[in-house]
Amino acid sequence: MISKIELLNEIGIALSAEKNSQKVLELILDGAKKLTNADGGSLYTLNDKDELVFEIVSTDSLDIHMGGTTGQSIDFPPLPLHIEGHDNLSMVVTSAVLNDNTINIHDAYHADGFDFSGTRKFDENTGYRTKSLLTIPMKNHKADIIGVLQLINSTSIDTGVVVDFSSEDQKLAESLASQAAVALTNKKLIDEQKALFEAFIKLIATAIDEKSPYTGGHCKRLPELTMMIADACDKDDAGALKDFKMTEKDRYELMIAGWLHDCGKVTTPEYVIDKSTKLETIYDRINTVNARFEVLKRDAKISMLEKQMTARETADEQAFKDAERDYEALIEKLNDDKEFISVANVGGEYMAEDKQERVREIAKYKIDDCEEERCNFFNEDEIQNLTIAKGTLTNEERQVINNHIVVTIKMLDQLPFPKHLENVPEYAGGHHERMDGKGYPKGLTRDQMSWPARMMGIADIFEALTARDRPYKDGKKLSVCLDILGKMRLDNHIDPEIFDVFVREKVYMEYASEFLTPDQIDEVDHSKIPGFSGD
Repeated sequence: MISKIELLNEIGIALSAEKNSQKVLELILDGAKKLTNADGGSLYTLNDKDELVFEIVSTDSLDIHMGGTTGQSIDFPPLPLHIEGHDNLSMVVTSAVLNDNTINIHDAYHADGFDFSGTRKFDENTGYRTKSLLTIPMKNHKADIIGVLQLINSTSIDTGVVVDFSSEDQKLAESLASQAAVALTNKKLIDEQKALFEAFIKLIATAIDEKSPYTGGHCKRLPELTMMIADACDKDDAGALKDFKMTEKDRYELMIAGWLHDCGKVTTPEYVIDKSTKLETIYDRINTVNARFEVLKRDAKISMLEKQMTARETADEQAFKDAERDYEALIEKLNDDKEFISVANVGGEYMAEDKQERVREIAKYKIDDCEEERCNFFNEDEIQNLTIAKGTLTNEERQVINNHIVVTIKMLDQLPFPKHLENVPEYAGGHHERMDGKGYPKGLTRDQMSWPARMMGIADIFEALTARDRPYKDGKKLSVCLDILGKMRLDNHIDPEIFDVFVREKVYMEYASEFLTPDQIDEVDHSKIPGFSGD
């Protein structure tokens, strides 16, 4: 009895420590079998439909082990507590729940009040003989029944003969069932809280993606890519990463950080996120600019007609022709300028200085404003926007965008993360830092950043390069993305070791096969990638 009590304590400690739900169920049944020297048993859980669901089935002498972590599914249907509105008291396990009591049967073949036809059929098919049964409802700390533990055929240690479950066996099994029910309830509560936590995080990420059609999916794709990079680095046994290994705790922490990396964008104004052209505010001001060009062309035509009328009055045929020629030349120039401004408004990877200067020259055209006063064709704000060298955002608007990471860090620092998630703010807050300390918001250097934070930085850049939903560009081909990433590695922007793993292990291809379109997946020559140290 002392040894059994010690075993009971060991099982209780194991139940408290185990995190895998299926393993917890196995510990309960296996522990109960050891305590009572039972040959077999089953464990059921009570679902929301008032049914007992088979979770674990085990019979040692028949080498039957199903459910749990065995990989063998249990095809038995759930057992209803009620049939056609009546209590199902014909089955031992359902009766134990409905009557809230332990049932100790000496011989199943001679027990009154229960239907053992299924048991007899099983025995006939397997040559087994089900005799003693101990069925215990599992109640949690609130006295709610959450399942049933059933043990079969207690066996004498001395003779090996099937015997009854003793009163001591019953008390020990009931004690274990009580501990097990509490452990299962706590595990379920933890799992539910974890599920709620993850759902809330993904809800925030989805809300951020839904704010703008131009970043839709970014918050979902980045965690995936980050974990691909982390897994590749974990498997790498050479170089600086040979000692980098990730536990399940580490992986979960990094995944959560990935989902939260842009949470600060909830405060970023939509007009900045959604600015798809340089002149866009509430609406795209290119339409107003086009109307101004039409006004210029109208004024040019009026000027031509006035000159031609004067030429006719003076019978100056040459002046008449010159007026028409000058008009046509001006219209051609205005149309060309209009097309140029329309293209410039779209934005792109780079706008040359001569094109910016052309915008400033066009701005010198004179036009009447609403008060019929002569003014420049573009105001200063329009000039500033149309001469944006990269993308569609002004420096001020880019600062608004960049501020999201400051807000992200501020938000995450205020959350009471448990110990196993304590690094989430550092991982999520570092994806815009650079290895040379020229990143933002803290200007951290490589040595000041963790490996996971550096991994997320590469993931953020590569996702942005390949994304097809940005306002001023299409998703780039793989070869182009790796060329740009390689140049960033040479520029000390990203971590060189992680970059080498990213290329060598073809993480880019793993990501591409899942998230890129076929036209983006072109042939990649590793020897032509800048900064790559080789396979």
